[in-house]
Amino acid sequence: MELRQLECFVAVVEESGFTRAAARLHVVQSAVSATIASLERELGAPLLVRTGRRIALTEAGRQLLPKARATLEAARAARDTVHEVIGGIRGTLRVGTMSSLGMIDLPAVLGEFHHAYPEVSVQLAIVATGSAGLVTELAAGRLDLAFISIPGPPPAGVRVHELASVPLDLAVRRDHALAARSEVAISELADESFVDFPLGYGNRVVTDRAFAAAGLDRHVTIEIADITAGTDFVRHGLGVALLPRVVLVPDEELSVVRVTGADLDWPISLATASGRVPGSAARAFERVARRHLDANA
Repeated sequence: MELRQLECFVAVVEESGFTRAAARLHVVQSAVSATIASLERELGAPLLVRTGRRIALTEAGRQLLPKARATLEAARAARDTVHEVIGGIRGTLRVGTMSSLGMIDLPAVLGEFHHAYPEVSVQLAIVATGSAGLVTELAAGRLDLAFISIPGPPPAGVRVHELASVPLDLAVRRDHALAARSEVAISELADESFVDFPLGYGNRVVTDRAFAAAGLDRHVTIEIADITAGTDFVRHGLGVALLPRVVLVPDEELSVVRVTGADLDWPISLATASGRVPGSAARAFERVARRHLDANA
């Protein structure tokens, strides 16, 4: 049994198919199929059931999967140890991120990381389903670490290290009744229409929890996925919005009002899968991110 066989098997399971597994491994699909067939012959048991385009594990496959993952993790840890001894960290690091990270300048962090660890190739991924989707990708092994926003206890399957917390302020048009105010109680916002983010996004969770804690219902007029574009939707009269303070700049069209009586802190964390030990590249990336934040605090 070879590591490459186990790598193919785990990739097919995690990617739910041979085509995506081949893309992940940078090989042709026929090579993945042949490798799985070879592994099944060697073990003397079918591991996967193929029904059309769907893949399911047999009982033998279900028993093998955690052992295969553990073996690959042990092999990776062994490589990391040797690489650190003979001249530094190398390999590929898969980093997931949200569409906006508030006060964290991701290009700057990546630049610092590349300067310090030039032998590490970084693959950056933005998941359309927000932090919930990033957690799923981490747990499935398709990411090594991810910037997420999950208020409250961490979800099952991930280990979370908080980096920063950013307050959410209310953005309104200059002709809005609240525009002249410096602050407003959350209880005064019950009848407002909101521009907000889809379910699964961390800042949406923060806002929903704050209104629920205040015993208030809330009407979301439109959902967006780009924090930096949120003020444009407000300017065009589509509603008010609770956005990170660091992206809000009052101007002739926009006013910013602080909200009282609510916990509206938006946490930003680095997460790794709890079932796997982070590799040396992931640990180094977290050190660089923390150093960047400390230097720019």
